[in-house]
Amino acid sequence: MTTAHGGELLTARPYRSGDEAAVLELINHDRVPGQPRCTKGMLTEALAGRAAVDAGWWTRQPSTDVLVDETGRPAGVVSYVITRYDDTGLLLWLHGRERPHVVRALVDRAFDRFGRRSRLAAFTVRSPLVLGLEGLPVRHRAATHHALIRSGFTGQDLWRYMRRGLTDISPAAYPVATITPSPDIPGWRLRIRDHNGTTAAEAAVGAPIDGIAVLWWIAVHPADSSDTLGRTLLDQALAHLAAQGAREVILFVDDNAPGGDRDRAVANRLYDTAGFVEVDRLYSYMRTF
Repeated sequence: MTTAHGGELLTARPYRSGDEAAVLELINHDRVPGQPRCTKGMLTEALAGRAAVDAGWWTRQPSTDVLVDETGRPAGVVSYVITRYDDTGLLLWLHGRERPHVVRALVDRAFDRFGRRSRLAAFTVRSPLVLGLEGLPVRHRAATHHALIRSGFTGQDLWRYMRRGLTDISPAAYPVATITPSPDIPGWRLRIRDHNGTTAAEAAVGAPIDGIAVLWWIAVHPADSSDTLGRTLLDQALAHLAAQGAREVILFVDDNAPGGDRDRAVANRLYDTAGFVEVDRLYSYMRTF
């Protein structure tokens, strides 16, 4: 496929091993705050379709295509796959330096490859290219957001993405949580128990990658307890991560969910008062015909 966009002639073709350096440049150009630089190993995992959680949704390796300019240099890259359960065309990730005509061409390329499927999705899977991001950061990736909306997708606001530096964190003066290796992620589980030995609060944190750690979740039991216990646990988690060499920590709050057990107002207040700042909102996208 050869198209002219914005006065620039772009040709689509499958990704080749010789594209690696240029594609890494494209990915890292679009990197948002709180994210490590994408490495060759991370790109290899993404090209193979080895998503951390959702790779079971497909059986074949994703297709990855590049758009090259008239000199043959990649100007954009897009990866997509067909899911095994419901035949959904799934756009996994794309990068084009947020140049509107390039990202529009990348979306169009994936559309062409999806054919006449009745259900399409985009940015619903956590990619190996990033740390924890499950969705598109819409403020930092506005051109991609607008290209998807222009193509008939509906965006869903799912997560509040936050970060906090750890250079001002001191060791916990009175550590009250036990810290053990996590059974399911590279990282640790922190628990505070009451006088009966019952878990009163717990949290899961990831080991730092390039100096960046993830607070995956924090829970206080019962959920309507005061903020004090949650703040005590959070402070010790931050102190532990700083001691492990983390320079900053990121987290994700599902604060667009309905009330009840998933009401995240308490979590937002906890993180705001602990010095976390919002980086972006994470969206996923769907289109049905």
